[in-house]
Amino acid sequence: MELWTAFALGMVGSLHCAGMCGPLALALPATGNSALGFTTGRVLYNCGRILTYCSLGFIFGLFGKSLLLAGIQRWISIALGLALITGLFASRKIALGRPLTRWVNTLKSGMSRLLGRRSSGSLLLLGLLNGLLPCGLVYVACAGAAMTSSALAGAAYMASFGAGTVPLMLTLGLSGKLVPLSLRLKLHAAIPVSILLLGLLLILRGMSLGIPYLSPDLAAGNCCHK
Repeated sequence: MELWTAFALGMVGSLHCAGMCGPLALALPATGNSALGFTTGRVLYNCGRILTYCSLGFIFGLFGKSLLLAGIQRWISIALGLALITGLFASRKIALGRPLTRWVNTLKSGMSRLLGRRSSGSLLLLGLLNGLLPCGLVYVACAGAAMTSSALAGAAYMASFGAGTVPLMLTLGLSGKLVPLSLRLKLHAAIPVSILLLGLLLILRGMSLGIPYLSPDLAAGNCCHK
């Protein structure tokens, strides 16, 4: 998968992030009494998120490599693409299971305690934990990372996704203002479009048509370089 698809998904998805995680970004404690300390804290928070995304990308990229070695990556790619597209039309009112609910509550409890601290380390850790919260867009990006066929490439894919979310999320944290609702509503429609495009790319990639970068020949074993 091309890195630009991850970055574009992050850019568009940051509108969703602003609505879901905006209050947390605004609640981040200040570190130090200078503007530099304030800015550094917000940068560390976003670095923490990206580090978690990279770790997820490493895992999913390694998983994708094992699929390639097993010779079934193209079918998994098609299945993931179909699952993403199907998910756009499925009901979003799906209740979380009890184990996942406990996991989320534990994360939120830990994050609440960290919000009471005024240190750079606590802000970095907050970002790390934030990256573990359930998020559909992160799952979509992980699906793309799984198709990179390499642990490092998967980490790079998720790093690109995280980088795409930084401009808006960092601006939000520095400005102290939520993104205007009118702007969110106008651009929110781009999120399902991005998911649809990624789903189509996964399907096209799985079809192994021999098109460089877009649909490389996975059967030839050269997809790691495309």
